[in-house]
Amino acid sequence: MVPRELRDGREDGFEPLESLDPSRIDTFSDLLSAMRKTAFGGRQLGEAFEVLHAMTHDPDCMVVATLSGAMTVAKMGTLLCRMIDLGMINVVIATGALITHGLSESVGLVHYRHPEGVPDPELYAKGYNRIYDTIEMEANLNDVEIVVQRALSQLDPQQIWSSSTITHDIGRVLHEDYPGEGILKSAYRQGVPVFIPAFTDSELGLDLSFWAMRGAIAEGRVTVEGRPHGEAVDELLQELPPFNPYQDLQRYAKCILAAKRTGIFTIGGGVPRNWAQQVAPYIDFMGERLGLAQQDVPRFHYGVRLCPEPVHWGGLSGSTYAEGMSWGKFVPTEEGGQFAEVFADATVVLPLLLGGLFERAGDAPVAKSYQVPPLFT
Repeated sequence: MVPRELRDGREDGFEPLESLDPSRIDTFSDLLSAMRKTAFGGRQLGEAFEVLHAMTHDPDCMVVATLSGAMTVAKMGTLLCRMIDLGMINVVIATGALITHGLSESVGLVHYRHPEGVPDPELYAKGYNRIYDTIEMEANLNDVEIVVQRALSQLDPQQIWSSSTITHDIGRVLHEDYPGEGILKSAYRQGVPVFIPAFTDSELGLDLSFWAMRGAIAEGRVTVEGRPHGEAVDELLQELPPFNPYQDLQRYAKCILAAKRTGIFTIGGGVPRNWAQQVAPYIDFMGERLGLAQQDVPRFHYGVRLCPEPVHWGGLSGSTYAEGMSWGKFVPTEEGGQFAEVFADATVVLPLLLGGLFERAGDAPVAKSYQVPPLFT
C-alpha cells in the first residue's frame, strides 16, 4: 500500500470553516454570513444568502420568483411583498391557491390557527377549510370572489384574457379600494407581471368560470329558474370565458428575452417552477424547429431554491440545478452560474434569509436596466 500524503487543506486552496461565535453576531446578515462558514443546512442557508443578494442586486438581472405551497396562509406574504416593493422580484409565477389565499389578507380577512382535536367533518359543517394547521374560512373565499368579479367586470370581454391580465386588474382594484398588503397589490404598483400557469386549478379559475356563467344567465342564454338542475348545469358548463393561457406563455418569453441576465428564486416547486424553467428549451426549440436564425438561449444565471423535497423521488420539485443544466435551463457553474439550494421548510428559513437581505440592502429600491414588456391588448 502506498503511504498516504497527509496534506493541509490550505495547500490545496480549501476554505477553512469557522465555529459560529454568537459574541460576533449583531444582525441577521452577520448570522447568515457566519453560517456560510459552518456545515450542512446552515451552510446551505448562508450560501443562499450570498447568491440571493448577488441576484437581486445585479442591475442587469431580471429575477423570476416561483411560489408554491401555502405561503400566504403561512403568513409569508408580507415578506414577498417587500421584495416586490424593493425591486428584488421582477416577475412572479405562482399557484392560484397561493394568490387566492393572499387575497383574504389583502381585503382585511383573517386566517386562524387550527384548534387541535376538532374533527375535519365538524370543520366542514362550520365552513372551516383546513390547510394543515391553519384555517381558511369558506366565507373568506366568498368575499374574495366579490373582489375578483369586480375586477373581471372592468375587463373588456371582447379581448382575450390570461392570468397576467386578470391578476393585473385585481391588483388595481386592491390598490384603489383596499388598505391591506398583498402580492397582487405590490405587483400592480411596481409593474410586475403575475402568472398563474395552472389557472383553473384554483379558486380564481373557478371564479372566472362563474363570471362566464353569470353572464350567460344575465343575457338570457341560459335559464336556471324552474328547470331541472341537470339541464341547467349542462348548459352552464358549455359557457367559456375569453381566456387563453398561451398569452401568458408568449408574454413570459418576451420578459425573459428582454433581460441581459435572469435569475430564479424558487419556494417549493411544482408547476410554477417547471413553467418558469421551460422557457430556455422553448426558445431553443423555436429556433431549431422553425428554422429561425440561431441565437443565444436565455439560461438562468442565478438560482436560489428553498424546498425540502428530496431529489431521489424523481420529481421536478426536488430536482437540482445541476440536473437542470442537462436540459439547457441554467448556466453551468464553470461558466459563471451561481446557485444555492436549501433543503428546508421555507417558513423556517425564509424570514431569516430575507431579514438579512433587507438589512444589507437598506430601504432603497434596486435599480434595473430593463423594462418588463407590456400586457397584451
